Amino acid sequence: MSADFPPIGVVKEGDVPNTMKSDPDDMQSMVRFLLYANEFDIEGLIASAGTFAMEAHKENILGVLDEYAKVSENLRNHDPNFPTADYLRSVTFEGKGNNNGIHIKWGRDQQPYTDIIGDGLDSEASNAIIAAVDQPDSRPIWIGVWGGPREVAQAIWDVKNTRSEDELNQFISKIRVYLIAYQDASHGWLMEEFPSLFIIESRKTYLGMFGGADPISNLAWVNKHIRNNHGPLGDIYPHEGMGCTGVCEGDSPTFLYLVSANRGINDPEDPTQPSWGGQYQRKVNSNHYIDGPGGSSVSRWREAYQNEFRERADWMLP
Repeated sequence: MSADFPPIGVVKEGDVPNTMKSDPDDMQSMVRFLLYANEFDIEGLIASAGTFAMEAHKENILGVLDEYAKVSENLRNHDPNFPTADYLRSVTFEGKGNNNGIHIKWGRDQQPYTDIIGDGLDSEASNAIIAAVDQPDSRPIWIGVWGGPREVAQAIWDVKNTRSEDELNQFISKIRVYLIAYQDASHGWLMEEFPSLFIIESRKTYLGMFGGADPISNLAWVNKHIRNNHGPLGDIYPHEGMGCTGVCEGDSPTFLYLVSANRGINDPEDPTQPSWGGQYQRKVNSNHYIDGPGGSSVSRWREAYQNEFRERADWMLP
């Protein structure tokens, strides 16, 4: 999972340093994701450029893992497949941003993609993606992109420019990318340059996760079932995101799509099927999947995924 990840205590506005301002929904999604960590072979947690400062700090993810460590034994009482915090720390990687050599502008058409990917612009995150894909494992690598896809794009750029065309095609064939919104210039490059790359592009469908007006995901529900009296990991779940109070987890469809596949609801290789992460339509002459029915294809499953969230939050307690 690649997140434009903020620090604990993130706020969406106010008289605080830019590094403390961001979309708090990334923190919300990370709390939920860690409660599903037993269902995945996690190859990497990537800190990409984010916050209003457009900086990448893996220490922000490591801070969350410190809180996960305090509840992980309780989680393992319910399933021994929950990874240790030490393992997750070992696969936490930092991308590039304004704090380490690249000036990234948020959004579409804000700069040429060549400003942010290219020769010498690799990072420990982009290199970790290459290493994961290169493993002798026939399973695909799923990459949920909560912010800009610069790190994914840099990995593919490096392979494209150092390997044969056949080797590039083999590399691409193992990757599944789920993009939330359109957050930096590398997004367009991936869509335009690689029609064979499996991409789910959620421009609007992710909005179905915004549940602040629903009694099973509004602030009162979140306070009762997640934020209060559920241990230190629940404590850091923000009360709001950019779009609402309560559950505003616009990034969570990237992994809920796979959770519902684990439940037998959908085939992850076919995004045209209904899933907890939404339903998409195939773009002609490509392996790209774009918005179909929209946010309702996520919100229709709210009762199911919120019931599981509540149950797993209880697992954090002794």
